[in-house]
Amino acid sequence: MKYFIITGTSRGLGESIVKQILDKDHTLFCISRKQNNELKELAFEKGINLYYFSCDLQKSEEIEKVMERIFSSIDFSNAEGIYLVNNAGMIDPIKPIGKASPKELTANMHVNLLAPMLLSSYFIRHTASFSTKKVIVNISSGAANRARHGWTAYSSSKAGIDMFTKSVGFEQETTENPVTMISFSPGVMDTEMQEIIRKTNKEDFIEVDQFIEYNEKGMLRSPDFIAGVILDLIVNQELINGHIYDIKSFL
Repeated sequence: MKYFIITGTSRGLGESIVKQILDKDHTLFCISRKQNNELKELAFEKGINLYYFSCDLQKSEEIEKVMERIFSSIDFSNAEGIYLVNNAGMIDPIKPIGKASPKELTANMHVNLLAPMLLSSYFIRHTASFSTKKVIVNISSGAANRARHGWTAYSSSKAGIDMFTKSVGFEQETTENPVTMISFSPGVMDTEMQEIIRKTNKEDFIEVDQFIEYNEKGMLRSPDFIAGVILDLIVNQELINGHIYDIKSFL
């Protein structure tokens, strides 16, 4: 039995990942603010163990309660692999830093950086004594390495998640039963986040026309395609701990 914990499963990449691992040999734990009834119905029809948890990733106490419930449901004696996909993310606020409110900045850092750190910490702590395959995937972005006008919060949080990945990978080298942590940068995808970007005022994001063009010219990759690449990588390939993977290497 493989166990998968995935955040941000209400839509987009998270939803696509879940659909592609709906298998009787898998147990799925889905985490998002809004439940995805389509995924629940699909799992029920196929007789697959899928558990859904409504959780606001801006609230640390909710994260801890959800992870306690998840790990109390895992049969470690029967676990071929345990995977955590930190997929949930937010692009807002798209505006120069002086225009962003404290509430907006705090929300961005909570969802994009702090929540994955807390989820990963809980995962590592509660799997430390088990030698089964253990993998954490953090969804990164090319914005982690390139400054964009109006994306200061998002870019900073993604740069932070990449350094977190590198640091944890380094730490795990000296542990008895290491967890493998990687980051994966999916490039531009056809998701709700792209819709938000395209609706941004040009004075807040001066490159908005470029992202409108991505959509008009069909340059956005499908979440299903990206999900397939990620799953093949983490399930079937040998991973480099602490490595930052980019979709460009798989095209």
